[in-house]
Amino acid sequence: MSSKRLRRVPGIRSEVVERLAKHQIVTCKDLLQRNHLELLKFTGSSYQEVLEIQRAVGKAIIPKVQTALAFFQRSNSQKSFLPTSLGDLDLALHGGLSCGTITEIAGPAGCGKTQFCIMLSVLATLPYDRGGLDGSVIYIDTEAAFSATRLIEMASSRFSDLFNSNESLFHLSERIHVCWESTCSSLWDRLQRLEEEVISKRVKLVILDSVASLVRKEFDSRLFRNLNERTALLSKEAAILKYIAETFHIPVVVTNQITTRFIGAGSSSGNEGFQDVDGADVEPEEDDGSHVTAALGNTWSHAVNTRLIVQYLDERFRQVLISKSPVAPFASFVYTIHAQGLVLERQDTNLNRHGLGGNPSLQPIQVRSAF
Repeated sequence: MSSKRLRRVPGIRSEVVERLAKHQIVTCKDLLQRNHLELLKFTGSSYQEVLEIQRAVGKAIIPKVQTALAFFQRSNSQKSFLPTSLGDLDLALHGGLSCGTITEIAGPAGCGKTQFCIMLSVLATLPYDRGGLDGSVIYIDTEAAFSATRLIEMASSRFSDLFNSNESLFHLSERIHVCWESTCSSLWDRLQRLEEEVISKRVKLVILDSVASLVRKEFDSRLFRNLNERTALLSKEAAILKYIAETFHIPVVVTNQITTRFIGAGSSSGNEGFQDVDGADVEPEEDDGSHVTAALGNTWSHAVNTRLIVQYLDERFRQVLISKSPVAPFASFVYTIHAQGLVLERQDTNLNRHGLGGNPSLQPIQVRSAF
């Protein structure tokens, strides 16, 4: 990746890295944007060494070709899933959230997306023999929704034998690093530094809650130019998250909001449109052919490997759908939210619907006003 820091590139002397840093050249991208004369001046090195530095940087950012055998051997030598502790859901997903991939949790406000993320944060810190990844968590919060109080409550309720003292809870909270980003530019800067933080903090789970919040505030999707810029930004963000997931073989979880998909009424071309509802409890009229679905459009839906949709069933029960997965069929599970987090209901309550899935980007979502 072009955002890789120069000090992590083999073959560059430390004194050269320090000289380049004085001229704001700290990443591979910064160096490759400079010409030979500038680099000769900044580094004080010979022309031959400058060429070798450029070759080393180019080699460091080119994606490495791997065989299927290498992927298979790697998956066998490392833990491949982060269990969600929701038994039937983990069974359907062949073990839980897949390491090395992006999992999206989409749904309306109040369905438990952030609750799910906080629960996953606790699970990732657990030791291997308890189903965890025994590592730290980076939690990027764009909605100021993260609650440390809820984290402590969930950990002490769900794993009372592990988190039964102030010391154990303190150790847990120390391993979850929360970053609040309020603009698209600050989020982009955070993502570009993410690789360093994953290494230095021994991170085993990255959460972005939510990916839709900032772009929907700063880009008006009704303007074609804004829509193109938004799609380009989301594609770059997805590329970094995929790189982090694959390089460090860790799960990356993002949350997404909902939007209303309208079928163009009275149009012979049958054009479709989108109107952002920002997670509000809004449902379109049944007779206009429109429906609520995950936000950010079809391009973003291809960036995620697994899509879980959370939605309302009634005032008490909620439902999680496996809308998209490389290993699992379409399925649904009913859950409720308690002090210990999400809890699946009994099997006879679940409305499992295998084989009824379709295009994940068009999957209708049930919102609160439907009952």
